[in-house]
Amino acid sequence: MPDHVTPARSPRTALVRHGETDWNRDGRLQGRTDVPLNDTGREQARALAEQLADPLGDVRWAAVTSSPLSRARETAQIIADRLGLDLLPAHDDLVERHFGEAEGGTLAELTARYPQGERPGQEPWEDLVARGSAALRRLRAEHGDTPLVVVAHGTFLRATVEGLAGVELARMANATSVVVEGSGGDWRLDRAPQRA
Repeated sequence: MPDHVTPARSPRTALVRHGETDWNRDGRLQGRTDVPLNDTGREQARALAEQLADPLGDVRWAAVTSSPLSRARETAQIIADRLGLDLLPAHDDLVERHFGEAEGGTLAELTARYPQGERPGQEPWEDLVARGSAALRRLRAEHGDTPLVVVAHGTFLRATVEGLAGVELARMANATSVVVEGSGGDWRLDRAPQRA
């Protein structure tokens, strides 16, 4: 390739974990339980929206979607409002991992209740990785090269990045984002987790 030709970049997707809820604050496992943002979570979402409004190099985010759970949906609405965009419909396949009977418990409670680590009704990790990867591939196919913000949940996003880019992320804090680049079967982590 000649030196003066800049290679085309693959589509970029910002993967955002929702802001804080009371259960996050209290260390309770939420899963698919629909716990709303608290005031701290709303402040976090506004701060992250400001960060996303500042272009990342040549990227201006042009579409925002989310999980249907209210904590993700409200975070996404705050971001969309700041970016001057309409919030796209929610996608059911972006919901958090189902933790079964463990939902609502703290780490201490769950360790005592399930000392072997097995939690009845929990979505297997491999299934979550496959679900998250398939969901992101579908979204990229629907939106082409449009720079896309996807607001979802910490465990779901970690599994998705593992499935797409083969990278194991550490726990994502509330209102943090990672950027992945790619579509189809070719993905890479473009930017590691950042907090506003």
